[in-house]
Amino acid sequence: MDERERLSERFEEHRPRLRAVAYRMLGSVSEADDAVQDSWLRFSRADTSDVENLGAWLTTVAARVCLNVLRSREQRREDPLDVSMPDPIIGSASVIDPERQALLADSVGLALLVVLETLSPAERLAFVLHDMFAVPFEEIAPMIERSPAAARQLASRARRRVQGQAPAPDPDLGRQRDVVDAFFAAARDGDFEALVAVLHPDVVLRSDGGLARARHTVVFTGARTVAEQAVTFGKLSPFARPALVNGTAGVVVAANGRPLSVMGFTVTGGQIVAIDVLSDPERLQRLDLTALDG
Repeated sequence: MDERERLSERFEEHRPRLRAVAYRMLGSVSEADDAVQDSWLRFSRADTSDVENLGAWLTTVAARVCLNVLRSREQRREDPLDVSMPDPIIGSASVIDPERQALLADSVGLALLVVLETLSPAERLAFVLHDMFAVPFEEIAPMIERSPAAARQLASRARRRVQGQAPAPDPDLGRQRDVVDAFFAAARDGDFEALVAVLHPDVVLRSDGGLARARHTVVFTGARTVAEQAVTFGKLSPFARPALVNGTAGVVVAANGRPLSVMGFTVTGGQIVAIDVLSDPERLQRLDLTALDG
């Protein structure tokens, strides 16, 4: 085995973790893959003979690459309030795909990723690395040119926002599915009160229609307001296919083999607290929906 093959083999051992870090940092599958590839290039050119913990070293490299992407993205964004929907990870509702499970080992729901999109680059890095991957603040601090105490404060601020805006979904996937099925049944029947009953009073509906709209993401809040919008989903019920969307109960709406939308649901305490809809035709065409064929 030559030196490059040996390096490649060592790197591949860490690829799943690096890809998971990058996806949580960037909310984009393609950008996450680019960040991992960039990390490989840097690793292949570096002298790592003195590196004791290669996993930690590579995580730092990947995190720095992602931080640069986030900062560049923030500079380009004209309207900081217009947050586009992260890339959903689609899985079969009945078949577990190990690769997708590795990417979503802790069920990073769309609602959580949307909240992460609202954080500053430094807050996002501190929260993702510490809370999701147990990286010590002493290692995070140099990446963002802050003290460990300041890095801890950034993660704490991000954590409060996440807990307030993206509550953890019910752990019982079957219960989640029952609630989502009840939502579509009520929408199909035009039963407004049944819709309101299955929605949390402070439910949030976010829908990203892409560049065709003046604002990418349209947001509705409150059970009755969201129920009014949901009644229009009734006509889509025959085309809704159960799926796992970022590890939680969701659906892919497709007609004649063409995806029309992906809907992710966050179910907490037996009620829907968030609905995240991606209906951007261009992005839908790029999604990997092969899991639904199984």
